[in-house]
Amino acid sequence: MLLKDKVIIVTGGGSGIGKQYALRVAKEGAKVVIAEIKEEEAKKVGKEIEEMGGEALVIKTDVSDEKSTEEMAKKTADRFGRIDVLINNAAIYYGITMRPFDKWTVEEWDRLMAVNVKGCWLCAKAVFPYMKEQGKGKIINISSGTYFIGQPMLLHYVTSKGAVVGFTRALARELGEYNITVNAVAPGFTMTEASLMIVDNAPAGMQEMVANMQAFKRPQQPEDLPGTIVFLSSDDSDFITGQTICVDGGLVTW
Repeated sequence: MLLKDKVIIVTGGGSGIGKQYALRVAKEGAKVVIAEIKEEEAKKVGKEIEEMGGEALVIKTDVSDEKSTEEMAKKTADRFGRIDVLINNAAIYYGITMRPFDKWTVEEWDRLMAVNVKGCWLCAKAVFPYMKEQGKGKIINISSGTYFIGQPMLLHYVTSKGAVVGFTRALARELGEYNITVNAVAPGFTMTEASLMIVDNAPAGMQEMVANMQAFKRPQQPEDLPGTIVFLSSDDSDFITGQTICVDGGLVTW
């Protein structure tokens, strides 16, 4: 068990890839905090973790709200006494449709940036005092392969995920002196419910086209991602920071 007794917060851990992260780190022995705005979904994941012998805490969290993220960190520390890993996974993705850049509204742009970018900052800011005091910590931010390929028709989402890469690099420089690593994972086009909704509204053959561009010629599944999260959460990655790992079957190779 690579993560035995580590306390790991997974934002947006109630569904999609976040759910897979939460379940996998629990299997590796972690005590999992599911910080999720959709509380009922999070409770189902928490119950699943407990049924397999793990320990989970569900905290209703709006990552775009500073008080909510502070409460997330405090409740985690009150329950478990420490915070070892923050997985900044919460993001607006479900329900997005592909549209030209000038068709997005200001409200859509601002809301997505508030969750996908500001949310990473607020959550990192909230856990930092606890990680600093204990002398070690890990922050893992979820970016996206869409940034590296410059995916058109999803401008606000792609821009937000590019910001996550810059955030990761800069924050790693700031937190190194406190023995806190900051890394990012960039998934490829993963077959989640949210991705399938985009496929339904995308040009015909998009899913097959993406798979053919990869080194591995098959659609990426949610189960392809948690192994990298486990590694970055473990002590085996203690000297790795400021990096972005593309987990995409070889779609991005530069």
